Amino acid sequence: MKTLTLPGTDVVAPNVVLGLMRIAEKSDDEIRELVRTARDADIDFVDHADVYGREKHECERRFADAMALTPSQRDEITIQTKCGIVPEGPYFDFSYEHIMTSVEGSLQALRTDHVDVLLLHRPDALVEPDEVARAFDELEAAGKVRAFGVSNHTPRQIDLLKRSVRQPLVANQVQLSITHAALVAQGVAGNMVAEDQSVTRDGGGLLDYCRLNDITVQAWSPFQAGFFTGTFLGSPEYPELNAVIDRLAAQYDVPPIAIATAWITRHPAQMQVVLGTTTPERVAGAALGSDLPLTRAEWYELFRAAGHIVP
Repeated sequence: MKTLTLPGTDVVAPNVVLGLMRIAEKSDDEIRELVRTARDADIDFVDHADVYGREKHECERRFADAMALTPSQRDEITIQTKCGIVPEGPYFDFSYEHIMTSVEGSLQALRTDHVDVLLLHRPDALVEPDEVARAFDELEAAGKVRAFGVSNHTPRQIDLLKRSVRQPLVANQVQLSITHAALVAQGVAGNMVAEDQSVTRDGGGLLDYCRLNDITVQAWSPFQAGFFTGTFLGSPEYPELNAVIDRLAAQYDVPPIAIATAWITRHPAQMQVVLGTTTPERVAGAALGSDLPLTRAEWYELFRAAGHIVP
């Protein structure tokens, strides 16, 4: 398993992360098997959010109940969680009060005195950066959060936060897969006015911005064709892409899911792949793509087979 150090921290993390968004209805044994499979593959980083589950903090609580970690076992795992979504609204809330209340709820649910990384979930249009800074300062001073980041944020939204927040923002978790790759594709087709792929979205240059500012990109839904539209792996809608994936999988003697993982981890930005599956076999298979050495030609072949323009 290939690792990286989250910028500005001493957190050494794998480039494949176990996402626990879908464990609410899993049994304790199923959760333990899922985590054990990940740990056997050297994935010791788990991703949570306060809104994952049928009620607030449910998936965090199910994880803690099933694992019943001792203090030493807790220290072996990097726990990341997120806050800022209010689903019953629905709306977003980056206020001081909401951040503090959410983190306290996560700590109780997770049965821990700290989380290693806290991300602000989807952007709050009414954000007051000074309130975020106040919350981050107090959480850091109390030892309740060790590092901070964001999710689904544009470059300018990050700049706005950084005007007040003094801690480094170590990660930005965004949707990215071979087929859902606008943040990569825009740069490849830059200045091709007639092509939709060249259109600047989300402020433009997000991937380059994160690299320039030492922010680790975390890719969620790495096997989804679009925004929760189902996986592209094995899908009849992507015959050319799957033909390339299957050929490379046979060549490298790995399952197709490893090739989909490797397309992301091969990128020099040192991105993390956040797995959403609750199937242990898929976790083990995806982990095999962590340091799979796709060539530049193979990477671009996958990119083009997914429908992206390579001029």
